[in-house]
Amino acid sequence: MIIIPAIDLKDGEAVRLYKGDYQQKTVYSSSPETLALQFQNMGANYLHVVDLDGAKDGTTTNLSTIQKIRQTISIPIEVGGGIRTIDTVELYLEKIGIDRVILGTAAIENPEFLKTALKKYGAKRIVVGVDIKDGFVSTSGWLVNTQIYYLDFLQELEKMGVQYIVCTDISKDGTLQGPSFPIYQKIKDTTSLHCIVSGGVKGAEDILEATRQGYYGCIVGKAYYEGQIDLKEVISCLPKESFLV
Repeated sequence: MIIIPAIDLKDGEAVRLYKGDYQQKTVYSSSPETLALQFQNMGANYLHVVDLDGAKDGTTTNLSTIQKIRQTISIPIEVGGGIRTIDTVELYLEKIGIDRVILGTAAIENPEFLKTALKKYGAKRIVVGVDIKDGFVSTSGWLVNTQIYYLDFLQELEKMGVQYIVCTDISKDGTLQGPSFPIYQKIKDTTSLHCIVSGGVKGAEDILEATRQGYYGCIVGKAYYEGQIDLKEVISCLPKESFLV
């Protein structure tokens, strides 16, 4: 399993939202690229970046900040938020040098776009973000709730050739209440998707539990920013083979 520190961007700053509420924002850094370098120096071997403005509006609002992050660190980066056209996928993967992108809203609203991206770039570079609220998938930066049951959606993704997902229980995100492991267990029981645990991680014990359960990765955000976890120590404690991507 890989530990993936998260940087959520809003107005060029590194922030965290509470349960996806854009009105409940905490700013942690006005220099996200410096923060990214700190994560790399701690031993992280992947970085998770979300353009929150883009997720809400379908834009690349924080593109210049993401470029700075890419220029500052050498470890792989995955980017999500507002990626809804093949041109935007190409921009990130081919021009900016991002290693993989996360499709969310577009994967639900435009399956043909997802298929095109998978065909062009492969399943290792096209990840789908599945954000869940009360068992149903949410879109547009968690502002729109669909009537699509998350397991039904995941099974459809698998049929299309998706292999990697970032799965977030919105009710847990930013709460430090622990991940929704029952949801992840259902995903493991019903699909063969490689699942990245996201939302609610409160400390090292959650990362170790995700490791024990055999998930592909675990995203760490607020627990680090609030001093609840020594990220460098946790990374150093995991077996080296955990960092293979």
